[in-house]
Amino acid sequence: MSEPARVLDDWWYRLDGDGYFNAQRHRLFLVDVEGGEHRLLYDRDTLGDFSYAFSPDSRRLAITSNRDPKALIKPWMAELLLLDIAGGKLEALTGLPQGRKEQVAWSPNGRWLAFAGRTDGPDGTYGTENVQLLVCDWRHGHVRNLLAHTDYCLAAATLTDTGEVDFNARFEWAPDSKSLVVRLGWHGETHAGRLALDGKLVFLTKGPADHDLGNLSSSGRRAAFVRSTATRPPEVFVGELSRRRARLRAITDFNGAWVRKRTLQPIESRWITSADGVKVQVWAMYPPGHGPEPARAGARGGATVRRRRKRLPAVLEIHGGPHGQYGVGFFHEFQLLASSGFIVFFANPRGSKGYGREFCAAIQGAWGTVDWQDVQAVTAFMKDHPRVDALRLGVMGGSYGGYMTTWAIGHTHDFAAAITDRSVSNVVSLGATSDFVEEPDRYFPGNFWDRPETRWEQSPIKYLGNASTPTLIIHSEGDLRCNIEQAEQLFAALKLLDVETRFVRYPRSTSHGMSRGGPPDLRIHRLHQIVEWWEKHLKRR
Repeated sequence: MSEPARVLDDWWYRLDGDGYFNAQRHRLFLVDVEGGEHRLLYDRDTLGDFSYAFSPDSRRLAITSNRDPKALIKPWMAELLLLDIAGGKLEALTGLPQGRKEQVAWSPNGRWLAFAGRTDGPDGTYGTENVQLLVCDWRHGHVRNLLAHTDYCLAAATLTDTGEVDFNARFEWAPDSKSLVVRLGWHGETHAGRLALDGKLVFLTKGPADHDLGNLSSSGRRAAFVRSTATRPPEVFVGELSRRRARLRAITDFNGAWVRKRTLQPIESRWITSADGVKVQVWAMYPPGHGPEPARAGARGGATVRRRRKRLPAVLEIHGGPHGQYGVGFFHEFQLLASSGFIVFFANPRGSKGYGREFCAAIQGAWGTVDWQDVQAVTAFMKDHPRVDALRLGVMGGSYGGYMTTWAIGHTHDFAAAITDRSVSNVVSLGATSDFVEEPDRYFPGNFWDRPETRWEQSPIKYLGNASTPTLIIHSEGDLRCNIEQAEQLFAALKLLDVETRFVRYPRSTSHGMSRGGPPDLRIHRLHQIVEWWEKHLKRR
């Protein structure tokens, strides 16, 4: 028998990483753990995507939900609901600002409901606005935005390839209900902070590390973390909390034996200036034995004294999102490239999280503008770097990073080779083939059927007539975020243009997140393909 056909009446029928679920939706049940009896509590969310929390007395359930028929393109229609568990009465809290509402949590004293959200109403678009922490007195309707006076975003997670990145807000109530411990990303780092109900914020963790917040103990004196640095893969830590700091100690050493057998490279942070004066943060990771010269004792002002040393090939990594951030956490791919003899540069151009709302929103509906300007500034920094051979530069990236890589090969000949992974090449067709359908005139101006002009102007494939850079294309056939057709268009165009091109297609069992969550054998295969491509095109023979 053939596989059954899918008969679809709703446009929310698939999700990258989950696959096809057609008309099925998540529902919420209450189950007796001893007898197994169960009853349905809630099933009215249009997308089946909601958060919930029991009140401290277990009599009520708070639910963040979007019941609008067009919830997929109207996320600002979310509500905060209260369900009486015994009687089944469901009511929406009124007087709340219009906007996203997610990750609800009830305060231990039962007075407050905290949730991640935005207050920008229908003007809010994917990723560019700061996700903030709101607290509601559910009996009287009073709402506080605890981060209103800051430029932090609760969704500014740091990207890595050691696991799927959780962009959901992370926060935990303190037992006295007077503050919450929250996760905040800023300038490539991720930290925990104590946020009081009056909005006062104190950071509890410090230093160049990625601190992913887990749970608080019942006393509130301890918190669980998953912590990593550029030279240390993630491990579980426990933090002893005071009012102003967290004293961390590791309780696992899962990766210790692996780390001790290898020479892992630290990173160096710099700030450079883009063409219009905006500061952009850049990191460099050097091959073993090829790092920056330390300051020599006796040198004037502690200045670095450089010897003439061999110039090395370098690779620019561009992150996806685009509204995420690279940073100081562990990134296996970077370590692999550095150990293979390449200097690895990575940066957070405009559009990235972790630098405030204006920096992030600068490319809303305007890809290939100031983001490209920032990438060019990073490229110029690489070319002028005393350790870099400017004739042996490579550029690579995944998702939006693949978009920018493909944009680069159509706009410059600075790179000796390129690798574009799970990329966007045609913004017009992306609007209809992604698992998240885009509403007209929301993120990008126009639409993908009769007003595609702006999307086409921002499509890298339009500019491939200028391309000559040898390009490796990597994509998964099961990618539902950036469909395989994006890579197929790019491959066909480059072949017709006689540009050296290789296309590596991974099977339908892999998704958009294959590089960080796919089958280990295929992830290893991908890394081999990457290193081989760089060795072929960037290493001297």
